[in-house]
Amino acid sequence: MQTNISEKFLSNLQIKDAETILRSCVHCGFCTATCPTYQLLGDELDGPRGRIYLIKQVLEGSEISRKTQTHLDRCLTCRSCETTCPSGVRYGRLVEIGREIVDQQVPRSLLQKIPRQLLRKIVPYPARFAPLYKLGLLFRPLLPDSLKRKLPLPQSSGNTSNAVKERKMLVLQGCVQSVVTPQTNAAAARILQKLDIELIAAPAAGCCGAVSHHLSAHEEGLEFMRRNIDAWWPYIEQGAEAIVITASGCGTVVKDYAELLKHDTRYAEKAKRVSALAKDISEILHRENLLELSTVKPSIKVAFHSPCTLQHGQQLDGLVERILVRAGFTLTQVTDAHLCCGSAGTYSILQPKLSQQLLDNKLAALQNGQPDVITTANIGCQMHIASKAQVPVKHWLEVLNEHLV
Repeated sequence: MQTNISEKFLSNLQIKDAETILRSCVHCGFCTATCPTYQLLGDELDGPRGRIYLIKQVLEGSEISRKTQTHLDRCLTCRSCETTCPSGVRYGRLVEIGREIVDQQVPRSLLQKIPRQLLRKIVPYPARFAPLYKLGLLFRPLLPDSLKRKLPLPQSSGNTSNAVKERKMLVLQGCVQSVVTPQTNAAAARILQKLDIELIAAPAAGCCGAVSHHLSAHEEGLEFMRRNIDAWWPYIEQGAEAIVITASGCGTVVKDYAELLKHDTRYAEKAKRVSALAKDISEILHRENLLELSTVKPSIKVAFHSPCTLQHGQQLDGLVERILVRAGFTLTQVTDAHLCCGSAGTYSILQPKLSQQLLDNKLAALQNGQPDVITTANIGCQMHIASKAQVPVKHWLEVLNEHLV
């Protein structure tokens, strides 16, 4: 694709990245076949190719309208198109840059600003989110079923004692996950303990930066990333083998630290090291010997929902499934497994209508095989799917941990 970037953008380092991405697109349209919003709406501008053209027009100096903003807002950033694209177009990065530029030029209404501000100021901070979650639980019995199911009851993380081991790995605690489903990281710690690996948390680490980053607060997101690098660095210098991440959405962002901070002279090299150490828990367990530990009831049928951030963002499609099968679980067939469930970080809040359509389609596929439990690898997907599912919805680590010797 030929480009003619407007002079007013040429000094922006991000725009240089965007131009490189734009030039890699060959207009083939394969991306539209796997784009969830294009499948629902049938509008070229609600597919990757159309959005790429919109961003190109913006960067070439065309008038930016609210219509452009709307079409970019509707993108899930699921990156299914990246998996399909034969040219390796880094669409996810491009749309983030495009959104930021558009949001700087097109003021949002107060009704649009308020939820975005609240999400940025509450979700990344467990100390702020936890009291509101507890308040919601207090009034949960009075809420209609549609809202009640969006507030999952807290579960005990059980015995989280972590014996000292020679092998040590850092763990990202997560924001919402650390409050709503602490049992996920507890399960990870117990499984790794059996493999003689100790999980350690850096107290000063916090949000991975995803919420700010995806809501066009670029610098705010980078500050979260820098803080995490500073918090993890002493442990890395002491020999931590990996940074284990149990929420695939966070994992995708941490693995992108090197790209997002490559122009930061103070943090570029450290960010590269952090991204190299960042591993989804499935990557760790895949290379360890779980077969000697596992004992699974043959009657358990599991439907696994592979989050977009796992299969498209991190390109780890099929890895969790292989681990579960090796451990003895029976996996049900899930049609259109490549499609998003509609959670997509803050998407279920900011685009509720489209999100619910995608959720209904995903649940039909997941429950068609009559599973005993639905599992997934990301807290956002877990809560979203559980809001309507007819069977329990858990993180796959919980199910695995329940059946280990």
